[in-house]
Amino acid sequence: MSTAAQRPPTWTRIVLQSAGIYNVAAAAGIVVMAEWLDRRLGASAVPSPLMTEGWHALAVWMAVFGLGFLLAARDAYRHWPVVLMGLLSKAGTGLWIGWDITRGRAPELMWWWIAVDTLAWGIPFLAILQSAYEANLARRRTIAPEVLRFALRRKTNYSVTLDELSRLSPVLLVFLRHMGCTFCREALADLAAMRQQIEREGARLVLVHMSPEESASRFFARYGLEDVQRISDPERTLYRAFGLPRGRFGDVLGPKVWWRGFQAGVLGRHGVGPLMGDGFQMPGVFLLFHGEILRSYRHQSAADRPDYLALVTGKNYAAPEFSDC
Repeated sequence: MSTAAQRPPTWTRIVLQSAGIYNVAAAAGIVVMAEWLDRRLGASAVPSPLMTEGWHALAVWMAVFGLGFLLAARDAYRHWPVVLMGLLSKAGTGLWIGWDITRGRAPELMWWWIAVDTLAWGIPFLAILQSAYEANLARRRTIAPEVLRFALRRKTNYSVTLDELSRLSPVLLVFLRHMGCTFCREALADLAAMRQQIEREGARLVLVHMSPEESASRFFARYGLEDVQRISDPERTLYRAFGLPRGRFGDVLGPKVWWRGFQAGVLGRHGVGPLMGDGFQMPGVFLLFHGEILRSYRHQSAADRPDYLALVTGKNYAAPEFSDC
């Protein structure tokens, strides 16, 4: 459960340091060459004090952002708001100048400014923000050792803790979505089909759900899983302890989910039912042994269909991004 993956990569520091040096150097150049820029860009033959003051204001603006980029370079993930403000600033300046060019209020030579100052920096800034967002997801999904120890004290319906079970044999801990979900029903059908193989590999199955135990026992019996140990977690405390978040709209209702829902619900005949739990809660699967997580699979969308046997054996195991602890 290393946090090394959360440190900003070297390229983010290089980008921000380069952006800082570029902005400070450009600001200094603008101050020195303000009058020449007036003439070169066609403002007038005689430089206007108002135009010169405008260049000086732009220079101060760029210098401030340049210093901000240099400071943010130490930790791009921590200082991502500076990167976001820089991106918005450059995008806004580019749109403003582009509008003036199309209206004839600025010379076409300024397209070069837009290409260098907006596009050349906008793309790496977007990459930094995306990387920071992904690192934040990874950090949220990392389970602290003390949280894991506390979570493993939860008892199943057989009054045995997860920690005790994991010291007897590997435990395949499966967190389900709500029981009205077609993907939850598909998962139970998959687990019922693979159960003997999973147990032959020496692992035992434990299910976590959000429904009351009374209705859960009847529901699992439909799949021949009534004797499998399970944990009712309607308040989703165990889900949160294992770093399973609530999904975004696209994670549970995006185009991929609808198509897979048609395949599972209609073609696969798993059907759908009433909402029984949090419809946005994301599922996941963890292989536990001796109180530790050996492998994990965190769903990137509700439509994901993990290979449970591969999680147990480790063969052909491919977890989605950020799924390992």
